[in-house]
Amino acid sequence: MTTPATYDDANLILRLYEMRREEKMREARAWFVKNFYCRTIEEYQQVAPPGSAENAFMRQVITYWEMVSSLITSGVLNEHLFFQSGQELLLVWTRIEKVCPLARAAFHNPGMWHNIEEVAGRYIAHMNQIDGAAYAAFAARVSPNR
Repeated sequence: MTTPATYDDANLILRLYEMRREEKMREARAWFVKNFYCRTIEEYQQVAPPGSAENAFMRQVITYWEMVSSLITSGVLNEHLFFQSGQELLLVWTRIEKVCPLARAAFHNPGMWHNIEEVAGRYIAHMNQIDGAAYAAFAARVSPNR
């Protein structure tokens, strides 16, 4: 049995939504969705070179969802309530999944994006429990070059 969501969970989700609506964040999210399809470190560094505006956009989006994920993995935010409206986290994970282990090795950071990976895994299991083909269909739609 899962712990029921609280008003605090709902308020936190609303606050996180407000943060996503901030102008720079919207710009970063739009750039990420349009441009980030990396499967290698070379592609990663080409699409978002260090010191570039694109790199700042990429970091803003990924670290935002890593932060949100940390709230879930630490038990601060009810994951089942989040799963009802947080599908953008899965889009981001689907786009970084292939490059994640490569980035961890290249940057000597084995914990890089750990929270988003853990929450995405739970979210995928949740989706597939409802319909076994749900995540595969979602991933094909948001990252067709997987």
